[in-house]
Amino acid sequence: QVQLVESGGDLVQPGGSLRLSCAASGIMLRSFDMGWYRQAPGKQREFVAVSASDGSTNYADSVKGRFTISRVNTKDTVYLQMNNLKPEDMAVYYCHAKFNALEYWGQGTQVTVSS
Repeated sequence: QVQLVESGGDLVQPGGSLRLSCAASGIMLRSFDMGWYRQAPGKQREFVAVSASDGSTNYADSVKGRFTISRVNTKDTVYLQMNNLKPEDMAVYYCHAKFNALEYWGQGTQVTVSS
């Protein structure tokens, strides 16, 4: 059974930082492209960042320079370091795993940015 479990969401002030974690089980993490998506109330789920199995990374323009995705395959964990958070970053953040036609989602973790 595949599970992606996110953690690290919290309430943070604008300009603050958070690190999200995604612990994977039931998959061989190193073979998967691992990504983070987010969904704000009333909006569609959107791409945030991806760490591909070949080591490359890609980011949404809105988070470039502020967010960093990383992975530790030996720990089956993917991270999203978020710095200089803005109110518009507030959303539920979801972990995503993709390998060819296989893809899985976590249940999400809430990030609230407010003073």
